[in-house]
Order: sequence, then structure tokens, then C-alpha cells
Amino acid sequence: MPVSAEPDGGVRLRVRVTPRARKTVLAGLTEVEGRPALAVRLAAPPVDGAANKLLLAFLAEWLDLPKSAVRIVAGETGRLKTIALSGVTAERVAARLDDPS
Repeated sequence: MPVSAEPDGGVRLRVRVTPRARKTVLAGLTEVEGRPALAVRLAAPPVDGAANKLLLAFLAEWLDLPKSAVRIVAGETGRLKTIALSGVTAERVAARLDDPS
């Protein structure tokens, strides 16, 4: 699972993004560097932070969280990112991954 609980009560999510897609969608799970990651296709270019902004907004909506509860903590300029989530449990995120609709 690309989800891990943090000691401070937050959740970390590994995400592999593909910018410049036709539309923004979850693309399932993938493996990066031998570890699982959530694959997300983004309908934004990786220019001036547009893809990162769209990713954060998309994940916030998908998890029904305020945008302020979702932030990038690693991989700001790369395709593999670590996202910190607050106000949600690892179990809830895992359940959403099992039923992404």
C-alpha cells in the first residue's frame, strides 16, 4: 500500500504523477523503486507549479478534505511525490484506494 500512518496522527501517501494527460484521473497503483505508489494522471503541465496545485486539489476533493490538509512534503519537482494528509486515517485512505469511485 502506498499509504502509511505517521506518529503525529497524519498520513503519508506516495504518488506517481503523469502531467499533461487528457484529463485528471486516478490511474490505479504502480510500483516505483520497488515500492507501491498511487498513479495519478494530471491535465496540467509541470510548469509554474500548475501540476502540483492540481494534484493537491484533486486529492483533497477525492478524500473529501480541505485543501489545507493536503501538502507535498517530498518530490516537489519530480514525478514521485510524498503527500502529507491531515484529518484522515490511513485506513480511510486505504479504503478509498480499494474503492476509488
